[in-house]
Amino acid sequence: MAEQFYGTGRRKAAVARVFLRAGEGKITVNGKDFQVYFRGLLRAFHALQGFQETGTKGRYDAVITVKGGGPSGQVDAIKLGIARALVKSNPDFRAQLKPHGLLTRDAREVERKKYGLKKARRAPQFSKR
Repeated sequence: MAEQFYGTGRRKAAVARVFLRAGEGKITVNGKDFQVYFRGLLRAFHALQGFQETGTKGRYDAVITVKGGGPSGQVDAIKLGIARALVKSNPDFRAQLKPHGLLTRDAREVERKKYGLKKARRAPQFSKR
């Protein structure tokens, strides 16, 4: 069996599991081609930034499973997962990925709604009388 590298990416409610194997650059997300899965989402190609920064575009096949969240969170989760898997394949890639923020998990989450408020911080309109 060919050598395989694994990376987990998370963003908001999305969790991506990325498996990299030596190949010709075929990327599948949940059993579908990358472009079919993220059809019409222009930001989707930011997920492949790790391959561009390390010069490994077309050298690895990526099998990705992603759950939870929406398309935007899934793209960012995949981006982190790819970067982590690339570092496992070659620790020297860390120096190329770190300055671009590709190894940093975006910890921003949705703030919970509080009772007595309309949203997390939005209070009902004040009425003097």
